[in-house]
Amino acid sequence: MIKKPNMIFIFSDQQRWDTVGSYGQELKITPNLDRLAEKGVCFKNIFTCQPVCGPARSCIQTGKYATQTGCYRNSIALPQNEKTIANWFSEAGYEVGYIGKWHLASTTGKSYECIEEEHDYRKSAIPFNRRGGYKDYWLASDVLEFTSNSFQGHLFNNNMEKVEFSSYRIDAITDFVIDYLKTRDGKKPFFLYTSYVEPHQQNNENRVVGPEGSKKKYGNYAVPEDLKDTEGDWQKNYPDYLGCCARLDYSIRRILNELEKLGLSNNTIIFYNSDHGCHFKTRNKDIINGYDDYKRSCHESSIRVPLIAYGPGFNSGIVVNGLVSSIDIPPTLLQCAGIKKPNYMQGFPLQGLLNGNVKNWREEVFIQISESQVGRAIRTKKWKYSVRAPEKDGRLYASSDIYIDDFLYDLENDPYEKNNLVDNIDFKDVKNWLRNKLKERMVKANEKEPEIKDKHV
Repeated sequence: MIKKPNMIFIFSDQQRWDTVGSYGQELKITPNLDRLAEKGVCFKNIFTCQPVCGPARSCIQTGKYATQTGCYRNSIALPQNEKTIANWFSEAGYEVGYIGKWHLASTTGKSYECIEEEHDYRKSAIPFNRRGGYKDYWLASDVLEFTSNSFQGHLFNNNMEKVEFSSYRIDAITDFVIDYLKTRDGKKPFFLYTSYVEPHQQNNENRVVGPEGSKKKYGNYAVPEDLKDTEGDWQKNYPDYLGCCARLDYSIRRILNELEKLGLSNNTIIFYNSDHGCHFKTRNKDIINGYDDYKRSCHESSIRVPLIAYGPGFNSGIVVNGLVSSIDIPPTLLQCAGIKKPNYMQGFPLQGLLNGNVKNWREEVFIQISESQVGRAIRTKKWKYSVRAPEKDGRLYASSDIYIDDFLYDLENDPYEKNNLVDNIDFKDVKNWLRNKLKERMVKANEKEPEIKDKHV
């Protein structure tokens, strides 16, 4: 009988792909991740299907798009009747555990969609029925940056008791992961989902808080091309942002060392991913607050993230260049455990890209955008095309019957998205082709086929 592998899914928050050496970062930020990428599998073109924290998490937990679960924006709880990856792993004989930020338990704020009545666990313990099936081990807060700052705070355990910490938050979460690993007795395989806050900004301070000394240590960075000649707040935050990423990378080393010490390294698969990227308030403009956001746009800085896998089945030392979506992660995780992809899951196991068994892999990825807009986007190898609903608040509405053009980028000739071609008559045929592709993807995601109009109609 083949022994099922253990799995640790490590999830950062708001981490751009280009903070990782394997994706082009010049500074020595991620030597441990880079080694995993060299020995394992590096997915070079991986994109979130929803560049907002809660919705992105709902997609990975269920394998459905955010509009399908109803979690189209932050502060909408994952419905209790949704079957999650934790439920699937439990049925397959796994112990399932969760450590860190959950962000899927509370429903707050006004909405014109059909959502549950308000209940708020952002600063309190999450009851058992709101934990998405992670029944065996639980140490989490719904919005961890609300129950902690970067150097102290608390989470809640299985019994809804506070568990306090007083060290740098990344280190504390990693300590909790190591404590968990030490309790494994080997009788059952385990699936552990570990969710960090960093490099997301600390909300109440409105800044990224790196480890002590980050500003000096990482101040000599190459400015990402998309940020050059922009305002935003990257000048004050980017060194700390890199400092957070470096500390996350050090945590990978600590976890790997512990697995080795415990004799678990040969049968444990490590995944590293992030919910979305960060454009440092340089892209989507809020009518009231101006440029006051970090993600929630169609741009590469918002949607492109790292994905590295290492362990049994992912020891080939290859780079995958095909277009991958975070919606592909749930069926990939399930296949690692020998669980067949459920028909309702929208993505496809990435293992097929490694062994060549997948024919006609998709040529585009589909993105839903909320809060800053009611938006949709499609990204091919060469093109980026996005639309938004006119006069609809992305916090109040999940979708629309009518959209208008927003952006069109030629990524081969304009990889940093400086030149919007959406009104350029020379690209009318390209735009119409992408419109039809986008409509097809919306229908596949169980959305109604919309009408899409020119921007200035």
